[in-house]
Amino acid sequence: MGIAELAKDERGRIIAIAAASPELEAKLREIGFCEGDEVELVARGPFGGQPLALRLNRRTIAIRGEEASAISIERVR
Repeated sequence: MGIAELAKDERGRIIAIAAASPELEAKLREIGFCEGDEVELVARGPFGGQPLALRLNRRTIAIRGEEASAISIERVR
Protein backbone atom coordinates (compact mmCIF):
# COMPACT_ATOMS: atom_id res chain seq x y z
CA MET A 1 0.00 0.00 0.00
CA GLY A 2 1.07 3.60 -0.40
CA ILE A 3 1.55 6.35 2.15
CA ALA A 4 -1.45 8.25 0.74
CA GLU A 5 -3.70 5.38 1.89
CA LEU A 6 -2.94 6.01 5.56
CA ALA A 7 -5.56 7.71 7.71
CA LYS A 8 -4.62 10.72 9.82
CA ASP A 9 -2.48 9.68 12.82
CA GLU A 10 -2.00 6.19 11.37
CA ARG A 11 1.51 4.73 11.13
CA GLY A 12 3.22 2.56 8.56
CA ARG A 13 6.63 0.97 7.99
CA ILE A 14 8.43 1.64 4.71
CA ILE A 15 8.97 -1.59 2.79
CA ALA A 16 10.15 -0.20 -0.58
CA ILE A 17 11.08 2.99 -2.39
CA ALA A 18 10.61 2.66 -6.14
CA ALA A 19 10.30 5.94 -8.03
CA ALA A 20 9.80 6.29 -11.78
CA SER A 21 13.01 8.29 -12.00
CA PRO A 22 16.34 7.65 -10.25
CA GLU A 23 16.49 11.36 -9.36
CA LEU A 24 13.23 11.19 -7.36
CA GLU A 25 14.32 8.03 -5.57
CA ALA A 26 17.64 9.68 -4.67
CA LYS A 27 15.80 12.79 -3.43
CA LEU A 28 13.53 10.73 -1.16
CA ARG A 29 16.51 8.89 0.27
CA GLU A 30 18.37 12.18 0.85
CA ILE A 31 15.35 13.53 2.72
CA GLY A 32 15.60 10.51 5.01
CA PHE A 33 13.16 7.89 3.72
CA CYS A 34 14.60 4.40 4.14
CA GLU A 35 13.24 0.87 4.19
CA GLY A 36 12.34 -0.18 7.74
CA ASP A 37 11.60 3.35 8.99
CA GLU A 38 8.19 4.20 10.45
CA VAL A 39 6.13 7.11 9.13
CA GLU A 40 2.96 8.67 10.51
CA LEU A 41 0.45 10.71 8.53
CA VAL A 42 0.08 13.96 10.48
CA ALA A 43 -2.13 15.96 8.09
CA ARG A 44 -3.38 16.36 4.54
CA GLY A 45 -3.29 19.61 2.61
CA PRO A 46 -6.48 21.49 1.69
CA PHE A 47 -6.14 21.04 -2.08
CA GLY A 48 -7.16 17.49 -2.95
CA GLY A 49 -5.44 16.17 0.17
CA GLN A 50 -2.02 17.30 -1.04
CA PRO A 51 0.65 17.75 0.20
CA LEU A 52 0.89 15.07 2.88
CA ALA A 53 2.54 16.00 6.16
CA LEU A 54 4.43 13.01 7.54
CA ARG A 55 6.36 12.41 10.72
CA LEU A 56 9.60 10.61 9.87
CA ASN A 57 12.40 10.09 12.39
CA ARG A 58 11.05 12.79 14.73
CA ARG A 59 10.79 15.32 11.87
CA THR A 60 7.75 16.56 9.98
CA ILE A 61 8.10 16.41 6.20
CA ALA A 62 5.64 17.46 3.48
CA ILE A 63 5.58 15.50 0.23
CA ARG A 64 3.50 15.65 -2.95
CA GLY A 65 1.42 12.88 -4.45
CA GLU A 66 4.10 11.84 -6.98
CA GLU A 67 6.65 11.46 -4.19
CA ALA A 68 4.18 9.60 -1.95
CA SER A 69 3.32 7.13 -4.69
CA ALA A 70 6.98 6.03 -4.87
CA ILE A 71 6.94 4.82 -1.25
CA SER A 72 5.34 1.48 -0.36
CA ILE A 73 4.45 0.78 3.26
CA GLU A 74 2.76 -1.73 5.52
CA ARG A 75 0.47 -0.63 8.35
CA VAL A 76 1.85 -0.69 11.89
CA ARG A 77 -0.58 -1.41 14.70
